[in-house]
Amino acid sequence: MTSSSTNTIMVISTYEDNSESMSNAELKLKKSHHSESSHGNNEDGSSMPEAYCDTDTSKNPAICDVCGKTFKNKQQMKRHHRIHTRVKPHVCETCGKSFSFSSRLKVHMMIHTGEKQYSCETCDKSFSRRDHLLGHMRTHTGEKPYSCEMCGKSFIDNSNLTVHMRSHTGEKPYPCNTCGDRFKDASGLKSHMRIHTGEKPYCCQTCGKTFCHDHVIVHMRTHTGEKPYSCKTCGKSFSQRGSLTAHMRTHTGEKPYSCERCGECFRYYQGLSTHMRTHTDEKPYSCERCGKSFSYYQCLRSHMRTHTSQKLFSCEKCGKSFNQSGNLTIHMRTHQGEKLISCKTCGKGFSTSRSLTAHMRTHTGEKPYFCEICGKTFRQSGGLIVHMRTHTGKKPYPCNTCGEKFKKASTLKSHMRTHK
Repeated sequence: MTSSSTNTIMVISTYEDNSESMSNAELKLKKSHHSESSHGNNEDGSSMPEAYCDTDTSKNPAICDVCGKTFKNKQQMKRHHRIHTRVKPHVCETCGKSFSFSSRLKVHMMIHTGEKQYSCETCDKSFSRRDHLLGHMRTHTGEKPYSCEMCGKSFIDNSNLTVHMRSHTGEKPYPCNTCGDRFKDASGLKSHMRIHTGEKPYCCQTCGKTFCHDHVIVHMRTHTGEKPYSCKTCGKSFSQRGSLTAHMRTHTGEKPYSCERCGECFRYYQGLSTHMRTHTDEKPYSCERCGKSFSYYQCLRSHMRTHTSQKLFSCEKCGKSFNQSGNLTIHMRTHQGEKLISCKTCGKGFSTSRSLTAHMRTHTGEKPYFCEICGKTFRQSGGLIVHMRTHTGKKPYPCNTCGEKFKKASTLKSHMRTHK
């Protein structure tokens, strides 16, 4: 095949959507003009020779009534209009996916045929589309020509910039038809849909664990021990980029997450999320034995030791043990004679503000905790909790020796002496 005939075929392939009835001679003329002119945009948003973007609008021009773009004739405008109406008359016979333009269908068919005619000369990676190759080349050159005008962040391709802009505008154009949740991009919606379908297409070949998302790549590092992200300040390495980003804040002091209610700032989103419970009084962690709830998991873990009698923190002076380090700190004041807080009414000293608060109720007679079943009131919440067990019959403190159960830890402690 001659060079001129090859060029003709290439032009027909590229512009068949715009001028399917044009003769080969006209196409050659257009290609000749293309080599001397700049590029415009065709009706589907991709680049095309200026010869197709007729700048002489006096020859029966057609204007899109949606976006105002001008076209050479009504036929081109109608093709362009499919972008707004989402009409997709070109259907893939293999998978059923539809497209607005036949050229896009041709490119899509390469997914099924495996054809990748554009190769990277640097790493030999191949692509089915030339624009994908051009975008890939920027990973080698480091070029990021698309910049956000709001924050200055740069991107390799325009589509990434488009998605990024939604983080500023809050736009989420992709809704889930099942639960109504919305997403910034189609890939986010696609991943989300697997929550509803239960699909887990990503599988770890080492342990067989499956994933909804491509987190399997990160998961594999738990097997390989790979930590490709290193801190340039202290040399510490991480398996995830996000972990490195969060770690860097320990060096910079940055705290990007702030509470809208009190203004307190946090290095990590999880820290803010946990802090918000102080305002909402949310207590998502419940004890399975006695039903008591806690705002923080660490508090639940400490509480569980009251049921197991596990006391990890021991006083070096008297040997007394405690299930929480804070209780040991308070206990140490009994040896040191520290009573940092005094009652203004009677002058009695206390080691903790909690003890003083409870003591003050002996002067005021206040009993803020009441039983909703019988109406009995109590000075302290602990008294109410123990009292409720008379109604529920709960006995959460079992004796590990004989199996007898008790309503209060103090009763169990007294009982244990019978076995000694």
